[in-house]
Formats: sequence, structure tokens, C-alpha cells
Amino acid sequence: MHNRNTAISFQPENFNIWFELPVTDLEKAVSFYNTVFRTELTVVPEAGQNPIAMFPVKEGGRAGHLYPGKPPARGSGPTVHLPVPDTIEATAKRLKEAGGEVVSGLVSIPAGNFTYCLDPDGNSISLFSK
Repeated sequence: MHNRNTAISFQPENFNIWFELPVTDLEKAVSFYNTVFRTELTVVPEAGQNPIAMFPVKEGGRAGHLYPGKPPARGSGPTVHLPVPDTIEATAKRLKEAGGEVVSGLVSIPAGNFTYCLDPDGNSISLFSK
């Protein structure tokens, strides 16, 4: 909602700073995301009260992490758009083979293309490509 009483509109460089995805089994979730995205999440055993698994990014990049928790009802939470390492089709194939579900066809927007998916815990993610 726009506040007409504010002279300056807050417009940061990036409005999304970090994401957190709750998973029921951290080890299985790490294996799923490593397989699907051809990456290596870093497990941090004692990050606050729970262990977490960090998504790797280049220096200065923004990412997120997995943590042991209760995922929202299947597909009902926010969607996290994740970049694919090769093509959406190849990544979607790995996702399905690893126990995820593709729930939409290809969606094209000015920034690129994506398809909605669910991870094995029901978290809503998308496979995104520019």
C-alpha cells in the first residue's frame, strides 16, 4: 500500500535479502537440492538454535538456507525462484527423479522464464532461467 504522507519511497537495490526454506529432514533436503541444482550446500551444524544448510553463491551474492522446521501446507507458502545450472528442462527432469514435482508449464516474463515446482516437503520453488 502506498503511503501518500511519505515524501520518499523506499526503493532498495534488492527487496529480497534472504530466504529460508523449512524442511522435515535436513540431510535428505540437502541431497535433493544438491542433485537438482548441481551444487554443494554447506551444512552449518550450529547456526543459532538449529543446523542450517546454506546455498552457495559467489562473493557478494545473496542466497538463503534450508533449516529443520515445519513446511507450510503443500504448495501454499511463498515461492522461491532459483536459478538453474543448465536448462529448465534438464533441471526439471532431475527434480522429478529426485522426488520433486513440476506443477506448471513454462512461464515467460520480461526477466526470463520459469516453471513452478514443489520440493519433496511441498515448498513452492521455481526453476528460473534468463
